[in-house]
Amino acid sequence: MSGADIFIGLMSGTSADAIDAVMTRFKGDGAIETIASHSKAMPEGLKVPIFALQSGASRDIYDVCRLDAELAQHYADSVDSLIAKTSVERTDIAAIGNHGQTLLHRPDDNPAFTLQIGDNHRLAELTGIQVVGDFRRRDIAAGGQAAPLIPAFHKTLVAPKESAAFLNIGGIANISCIKQGEASGFDTGPGNTLMDAWIRRHKRLDFDRSGAWARAGSLDEKLLKAMLADPYFHKAAPKSTGQDHFNLAWLSALLTDSPAPEDVQRTLLELTAVTTSAALRQSGSQSVFIFGGGRHNDFLMARIQDLLGGLSVSPTNKLGVDPDFMEATAFAWLAKQCLDGKPGNDPAVTGARGERVLGVVFPA
Repeated sequence: MSGADIFIGLMSGTSADAIDAVMTRFKGDGAIETIASHSKAMPEGLKVPIFALQSGASRDIYDVCRLDAELAQHYADSVDSLIAKTSVERTDIAAIGNHGQTLLHRPDDNPAFTLQIGDNHRLAELTGIQVVGDFRRRDIAAGGQAAPLIPAFHKTLVAPKESAAFLNIGGIANISCIKQGEASGFDTGPGNTLMDAWIRRHKRLDFDRSGAWARAGSLDEKLLKAMLADPYFHKAAPKSTGQDHFNLAWLSALLTDSPAPEDVQRTLLELTAVTTSAALRQSGSQSVFIFGGGRHNDFLMARIQDLLGGLSVSPTNKLGVDPDFMEATAFAWLAKQCLDGKPGNDPAVTGARGERVLGVVFPA
């Protein structure tokens, strides 16, 4: 097994629920082989400062530096656990593609910026494998949104003359539309982030399993209308967003009444369903593939399907990629693109001035 085509992808999303790791072989014919995957829950001691920094409740530079170092250790542990599931030697692995943990994403500020942490120098040192990281900032520098990056990878999964839409429901939801080899896409808005934050506040749970708490509530039409009035939802693509915009402070400003907590949860679920399904309908695609943690929310999936009517939704297993590790696989691919000197962004998606090689190499 050649090491030139074996990569590890690491992903910890805006929801900071887990560190996902996947070992992938990219074959010469374009096929993707998943050798192994591993998911590790994000330690609770890291979640609290991550959420505080994402929401703007904290701007403590000490926390940023400490998290940068600690995350690298946890990423290295995930790599070790992943490799232990295989017979692959470390010397057979071309690189680790590490997305890092997003703390801030402000592509519309002047100057624009985005920040992902998880010390790549330390990760390379701890694993003995070269790392490719810091993928987003080059697209920002080129005038782009730096998100979503994954549509460029999705183009490789769809035959040139076919079309498909991909919906990722993570902390923030995003859509990719592939039509005859061309990509478009954008962040649709909140995915799980507001639902997770709300149930964490009221139930001390990390997420609403299967949407059971939301199902127990009633839809608050007034609140939904107020949320949908946010300018982000009416902004044309290219666009991207994050938890520094859609957070509990944003929600609290809209709670002019005192609705029951479960009614708020029901309405937050509807917000995600309405905004994602609208984007899918506008794509015009008849094939929709879904991935990300939100696909495990049965009530959310039922509402999206209801709003889509007869349009069928399938997991990405059909394309040979585990829907729970799609983003990690994409960053393994981005690492390969970087080492091959090939672009990782799609300017039609991000709005960048042109194609750019994304990522920085951190030698072993």
